[in-house]
Amino acid sequence: MSDYGVEVLWVLILACLGLSAVAVVFSVFQRRHSHTPAVTYSAGEDVASEAARKVLREFEKNGHSADAALITWSPDTLRKILAGYLPETQVIVVSNREPYIHNTRDDGVELLVPASGLVSALEPITRACAGTWIAYGGGTADRLTVDKNDRVEVPPDNPSYTLRRVWLTEEEYRGYYLGFANEGLWPLCHIAFTRPIFRASDWEAYEAVNRKFADTVVAEARNERPIVLVQDYHFALLPRMIRERLPEAIIITFWHIPWPNSEVFSICPWRERILEGLLGSSIIGFHTQFHANNFAESVDRFLESRIERADAAISYGGQTTLVHAYPISVEWPAELLAKLPDVDQCRARVRERFALKADVKLCVGVERLDYTKGILDRFRALEELFTKHPEWVGKLVFLQIAAPSRGTLPAYRQLHNECRRYVEELNQRYGSEDYSPVLMVDKHHTQEQVYEIYRAADICMVTSLHDGMNLVAKEFVAARDDEQGVLLLSTFAGASRELLEALIVNPYDTAMTSEALLQALTMTPEEQRERMRPMREMVRDNNVYRWAGSMLLDAARLRKRGDLDRVMGNGERPSNNNNVIPMFERIRKAVS
Repeated sequence: MSDYGVEVLWVLILACLGLSAVAVVFSVFQRRHSHTPAVTYSAGEDVASEAARKVLREFEKNGHSADAALITWSPDTLRKILAGYLPETQVIVVSNREPYIHNTRDDGVELLVPASGLVSALEPITRACAGTWIAYGGGTADRLTVDKNDRVEVPPDNPSYTLRRVWLTEEEYRGYYLGFANEGLWPLCHIAFTRPIFRASDWEAYEAVNRKFADTVVAEARNERPIVLVQDYHFALLPRMIRERLPEAIIITFWHIPWPNSEVFSICPWRERILEGLLGSSIIGFHTQFHANNFAESVDRFLESRIERADAAISYGGQTTLVHAYPISVEWPAELLAKLPDVDQCRARVRERFALKADVKLCVGVERLDYTKGILDRFRALEELFTKHPEWVGKLVFLQIAAPSRGTLPAYRQLHNECRRYVEELNQRYGSEDYSPVLMVDKHHTQEQVYEIYRAADICMVTSLHDGMNLVAKEFVAARDDEQGVLLLSTFAGASRELLEALIVNPYDTAMTSEALLQALTMTPEEQRERMRPMREMVRDNNVYRWAGSMLLDAARLRKRGDLDRVMGNGERPSNNNNVIPMFERIRKAVS
């Protein structure tokens, strides 16, 4: 073949390749546009409605769609999801702790809103959904403030949902809450080197109280298909008990604390019963994927089950449960910030309240008095700082807000005494007549008081030895609309997976924590702003409404698939009364 013929052949080959590429691009273009109609809005629609629809389509990705990050998550978004995808659905929240506590005082009844991470996360959601919150009524005036059905409308100044109180005897409370939940499960799930204690009598009380709450859920359900949000380690048996009575309910259980590895979990004498109880859930949520994986491994080791890791699902006893990570967060914007003055005024008020000099740096810690929070470890870091950098003596005050917690348990009494002794030693060694380096306030504070302290602080220390999330870190960030302040955050808190611009520390490493504290004390306002700004953006975009919306969207997806299966099955309900559909089973049947 001549050179001219070779050139012509190459031209033809290149032309064919070019035409093929054009055809592929055109085919992809046509396919996309034939399956994705253009977004239009009628006069009665708004952007929030369309946003909710878009997220529902994308939520096949285990709650982590790209579109979800583009939505402004708010109470209105939750209402749109409920109205659009779960119409007429009742939302029931179940927790041990109640969002409003009534106590008797000499001058009448006092209303207390506990400074609790769980309450601060769930309360705005229950308001947005106009739901029912079922909780233990432990306030001394709680019985005086309910109606004949043990209900009270809350919040008092703007009633928007129902609080249903459950009454427990002193014996039930000791066995279920102080005993099995907090002397057994709590230390079992936290790596804080406190031995869990398991007693048969505590287990019996735990089982009985879970049954009592199940009876209350059934009594409060307006129909057979509510969405029930079960909260935390107090109710590991509750999902299965509800499932037996309300087989068409969507049950979402959120485990707020870490889940241990299977070797540690094997310590529990009733491990199989706990796993079976939790697998009564439609969805089980954890803060991090690591804890979700630990749960799946525990199920795989102790129950005859099928783990579908690709689908993030567990099949057990004819039912499939989704196991997902849903990082919890806080309200954005925080409603109570509107009640507070600006940062300068908050600083002035806090400094006046605690008699702080104008030139001292204020470092704060805010939590329950608990051995998992690393309170003693931050005192050690402070002592290390004063030893290596004595120039900071007199220029730094550490304010520890430590709400009393479980004070009748020996481990907590011991911790309280140790903290008190350590504070006295530090103040004697480094203090003077007009200066105390450590102020420990062991009393309850309202959320408004806590946020005022956040806004007044130069540094916030969150040094958990082990934590599911720890919302103090996110609350501090949300409170700092001045984009100032430094967050010192334990690597063992779930929040460290998200708040990457914080100073991340190992609280067991006293020298490291001390050096990070020095870095925080000397950090320029410009660097504080550069670190605080992206953290605030993260908390804004991944707020508590997105956390709740993610679970509700998964619930809507499950309900839709359950309804579809009943239609495909000639309208008959599944024989196992299970409204949770094993997605991978349908996929296998479709391709077989």
